[in-house]
Amino acid sequence: EATRKLQARSAKGALTVSLPPSFAIQWLVPRLSSFNSAYPGIDVRIQAVDRQEDKLADDVDVAIFYGRGNWPGLRVEKLYAEYLLPVCSPLLLTGEKPLKTPEDLAKHTLLHDASRRDWQAYTRQLGLNHINVQQGPIFSHSAMVLQAAIHGQGIALANNVMAQSEIEAGRLVCPFNDVLVSKNAFYLVCHDSQAELGKIAAFRQWILAKAATEQEKFRFRYEQ
Repeated sequence: EATRKLQARSAKGALTVSLPPSFAIQWLVPRLSSFNSAYPGIDVRIQAVDRQEDKLADDVDVAIFYGRGNWPGLRVEKLYAEYLLPVCSPLLLTGEKPLKTPEDLAKHTLLHDASRRDWQAYTRQLGLNHINVQQGPIFSHSAMVLQAAIHGQGIALANNVMAQSEIEAGRLVCPFNDVLVSKNAFYLVCHDSQAELGKIAAFRQWILAKAATEQEKFRFRYEQ
């Protein structure tokens, strides 16, 4: 194990990482400097893709996939379990329509990521049948939903991965701790035959450790 880590630290070359745009913008890019500092010999190339395939493209070394983890022929390692939680601008908490309990969602605009299914599942889980989840705008990317929430345009049901940095910076807050556990997750994937190659092993070690630490912080906050 120690030898493998030493080999990874001295790895060199270009590393192409494919992942969803929102994950790249909200999570990977803000943390990438720590990888670059630890592995200065590796030239990271970010490839944001809107449409996920079930296999790696020929020019991709490692990717982050979203789903149930069933991609035959690939090395698949869970990166982040997905939790969906309501987030909004701090200004909404103290505005004319305060958010004190989930029932107060009925007084606010709901912001939707791709479809209205997440809010439907969330309100159903809490027995909030009186809340109209058919209202509010729909955005095609998580990053746009978060920006709308940051600017006070409504309440977003965001996944923990995308919202984490905005919450820590104080631009978003969680009005209540009721979360929806998703059946999907984010996975790190690569060709099994290449998983232990220097530059790929280095990235795997770094991102899995980083995600594990941050996931544990999230669990401590919301699963007590």
